Amino acid sequence: MNEHDNARAYWRATLRLVTGCLIVWFLVSYGLGILLVDELNRFSLGGYPLGFWFAQQGSIYVFVVLIFFYTHRMKKLDRKFDVHED
Repeated sequence: MNEHDNARAYWRATLRLVTGCLIVWFLVSYGLGILLVDELNRFSLGGYPLGFWFAQQGSIYVFVVLIFFYTHRMKKLDRKFDVHED
């Protein structure tokens, strides 16, 4: 594999990772916090309706987890494609 092919494969893997993270974030924040709020409000978490919790707190927690997941996976990708900064 030449350098150009390696760069294209790295970019493709990076875009796949970013797309996956954005899809998860969208599903949690928009899907659970807005579209499914009425169905989720039938349940409670800590005394609050679950739909309200996802809209106010859950999507933020998922976003923070996604940041750590993204950095962990990018470090692995950087090492795999030998573009890391060690």
